[in-house]
Amino acid sequence: MSETLVEVVPDAEVLASAVAARLVVTMLDAQAIRGTAAVVLTGGRIAARVLGSIKDLTAARGIDWSRVDLWWGDERFLPAGDPERNETQAREALLDALPLDPDRVHPMAASDGPDGDDAAAAAARYAAELGDDPRFDVLLLGVGEDGHVASIFPGHPVGDETGVTAAVHDSPKPPPTRITLTLPAIHRAEEVWLIASGEGKADAVGAALKGSAADLPAARVAGRTRTRWLLDRAAAAKL
Repeated sequence: MSETLVEVVPDAEVLASAVAARLVVTMLDAQAIRGTAAVVLTGGRIAARVLGSIKDLTAARGIDWSRVDLWWGDERFLPAGDPERNETQAREALLDALPLDPDRVHPMAASDGPDGDDAAAAAARYAAELGDDPRFDVLLLGVGEDGHVASIFPGHPVGDETGVTAAVHDSPKPPPTRITLTLPAIHRAEEVWLIASGEGKADAVGAALKGSAADLPAARVAGRTRTRWLLDRAAAAKL
């Protein structure tokens, strides 16, 4: 059964630094055990700050970046290089500065990619790349003000998908078309980290952790061994 931990720090700056440090240690531990590390990235402002903070960590020099597999939990189905794409934000924040193995960086397809504007085909392509039994050391998730995670929104039918990935149409938050890992795929991660900053997230965080809104996507995710809620004080105000 997954262990749930809640950690609260003073503000967004400290949160980004703390998550970055924890992520570096997690990757170092994984490589010490297996020689590799697999991380699922998320998007959003706090995620970009986390990645940017890794640049300043001396311990990050101990990671063999050529043996890190990077995946994404969801993506906005937009043209390659669009500034709203999670991949674009991650590359600008950190990835372009690292000696990564390009074959181990796995962005979700863009709308001008090999599947054109067919989001379902692009999602299927990503599922095939992940394989039948994807495993991740840690999967990062931002928490939306409405309690969504990845591109799984409250009440949206994608929350009931049972495959590995899904195309999201008619998203309540722009852009309307997205690709996302499903809840069953998210649950394959050894650890799931939900990261939230700011008072705008407080209601969703409180509802998810208090169990008063069990149908919220944020309340439905868990890691295989551990689920961490990493919050600043503003996001934790309703706990």
